[in-house]
Amino acid sequence: MRTRSTQKDLATLFLYTFGFLLLWEWLRPLEQLTDTSYIWIFLVFSIVSLLLAYLGTHFLISGFIKWVLIVYFLHFLYFEGPFFKLDWIPGFFGEIYQSILPVGGDFSRSLTSNLFRSFLFFIFLWLITYLLRYWLVMRRQIFIFFFMTLVYVTVLDTFTPYEAGAAIVRTVIIGFAIMGMLTFYRLMDKEVMRRRPELSRKWLTPLVVMIVISIVFGFAAPKAEPIWPDPVPFIKSYAKGSGDEGGGSRRIGYGLDDSQLGGPFRGDNQVVLRVEVESRQYWKVETKDVYTGKGWVISGSREDVTPFLSEDNVPISSYIEEHQGVQKVEEISIIDSHMDYDHIVYPLGVKKIETPYQHSYSFLLENNTEKIRISSVTGFNTFKHYSLLYDVPKYSVTALVNASSQENTLSAEFKERYTRLPEELPDRVRELAATITEGKNTWFEQARALEAYFSKSGFVYDQKDVAIPGADDDYVDQFLFDTKRGYCDNFSTSMVVMARSLGIPARWVKGYTEGEYKGLGEESRRIFEVTNNNAHSWVEVYFPQIGWVPFEPTQGFSNHVQFNFDQQANNSTPVSTEQPKSPEKEKPDLAEEKTKKAASSFSFKKLSQTVKTFFEKVWKWLLGSIVAFALFFFTVYRLRGKWLPYYLALRFKWTKNDDNFSKAYLLLLRELKRYGIVRKEGQTLREYADYVDRFFSTREMSKLTLQYERLIYRGEVMEGSWLESKELWENLIKKTIA
Repeated sequence: MRTRSTQKDLATLFLYTFGFLLLWEWLRPLEQLTDTSYIWIFLVFSIVSLLLAYLGTHFLISGFIKWVLIVYFLHFLYFEGPFFKLDWIPGFFGEIYQSILPVGGDFSRSLTSNLFRSFLFFIFLWLITYLLRYWLVMRRQIFIFFFMTLVYVTVLDTFTPYEAGAAIVRTVIIGFAIMGMLTFYRLMDKEVMRRRPELSRKWLTPLVVMIVISIVFGFAAPKAEPIWPDPVPFIKSYAKGSGDEGGGSRRIGYGLDDSQLGGPFRGDNQVVLRVEVESRQYWKVETKDVYTGKGWVISGSREDVTPFLSEDNVPISSYIEEHQGVQKVEEISIIDSHMDYDHIVYPLGVKKIETPYQHSYSFLLENNTEKIRISSVTGFNTFKHYSLLYDVPKYSVTALVNASSQENTLSAEFKERYTRLPEELPDRVRELAATITEGKNTWFEQARALEAYFSKSGFVYDQKDVAIPGADDDYVDQFLFDTKRGYCDNFSTSMVVMARSLGIPARWVKGYTEGEYKGLGEESRRIFEVTNNNAHSWVEVYFPQIGWVPFEPTQGFSNHVQFNFDQQANNSTPVSTEQPKSPEKEKPDLAEEKTKKAASSFSFKKLSQTVKTFFEKVWKWLLGSIVAFALFFFTVYRLRGKWLPYYLALRFKWTKNDDNFSKAYLLLLRELKRYGIVRKEGQTLREYADYVDRFFSTREMSKLTLQYERLIYRGEVMEGSWLESKELWENLIKKTIA
């Protein structure tokens, strides 16, 4: 019996190549249909994995190379700076740890990290390449994977924008070629025939001719009309007829109409902006203040505007007001717009807009939405390049906690506008908001409790399977109690509505997230690319004498606003003139207690910081331990010739079952090969046994081989054969000790 060893000939290389091409068909649609970028990285990893399998690289060395590649590619995708500087390692392990750790028992949130999803995708490709080797080399069968690939591309062609006509043709060609080659190799193995070039040509030539003729005939033959109708329009029409007006509608990027929210979100990789920033920012476009039960509209006219010029300060006076509880750092961003929009995007705290055409352009601020439109005397209301000067704030938690006590400074008109809710809002929404904020006495504590609620109550971030409210449904009520599944519009609208139900002024904000990091620009600014997929909505809550403060309730997104968890109110908040001249002594302690309560609500943030600090302290020790373990296992493997024979001898020493003879004999063949006594191609077992006996000056191998041949060719095992042969087998095994 011959054991199948790793083949490194040209034919096997073709098998691996065809296997890779089938795998490639799975990766091709990802860049078009998903947010996955840098597909070439995953292709390179797949090629390296299959190449290592083709070369027969030992699994320890192969595994080490693959792990290094995975870590290097993840660093390339998600971290800045040189790979060998190693200061990114604590953040890497910290994010992996946080992704594995479920939050509140909800594993769905653990998978929201892009780094962790990419890591899992690399592991998936690793498993697929192993299975390809198993199917191609060991089983000589690939039909299941070929069939699954065909189903995959045809389903995508039917139900998605992906055009899979060419993919189907490629898959059929590759599948027929690889299955034909594997059939030939199975026949060769079954008949125990040597693989000769002339036999391969006699088989492969008609195979190639058959495939070519089939392809030509398939393209040339007339095509019949489909027997069944396209199922996609039927499904869409069924959805529309189910009682939900607008069913099946999809939203792409930034839009003006938000009066009817809900439904699936179709991704779009169209680049909107390319920005250079000193720190990550959300990019605001406009706000809306009237919730209708189905979506958002504005209370006033868009024509209520305030004009200003490039050299003027942006007249958004209420955005960040002068207050000792707000520390500010001035930064500059450079914006390159890829779209012909008549508005600009801006970060929190914008102060000035500078363009190369300062004498030609002016701006109009919509007072009801805070949208900044471009107004030009030349008639061109767009431009592609501008820069922004703005303040990045850091809010004092003590000041925010104390701000709600200044509620009486807000005008009745302002508070009515930003706490307005539909009369038809279900009572259970208000009751839920009250339950979430029970025991929270300040607006800041209540807002943070509402923000944190969505991360631990079974909510799922989803852009596809998102409900559309019916005629009698409230958008927020449906999301909070019925579906608990949606994207940013669902999360942000729900938080605004619940905050307003508590009497907290809040509004809905539209814009873009920071985008995808692309590298470093001039003056070490970070470059981000913002696409339509980065369109986003979030929440702003108003704090008296401080201004609008952003909050981020959507799962998987991070609020870049900084909070200073200070402990003393007298350093951050001026004493109000309306307070008594002799305040009670308990008030500073009460403020401190409230601050501690607010800080204690961020258990996940504290846990993340603790994990990060832990890895920063022990990453060198951890890395050293990994290297030490790797060296230990490598040494054990290198010295296997000294201990493995003893282990094998001990393994079969106490067994008496005659069926163990076959297993023991095959292990002996493997150990002799490792020792260096290699069985030549075409050499029979009896010839090989004679060669082994001459090498060791014994007749033990011939006696064992005689019994093994009787087992193979007659299919019978003589009773007591293993007990008689055990001593011979142990003697030969011990001779292989290096």
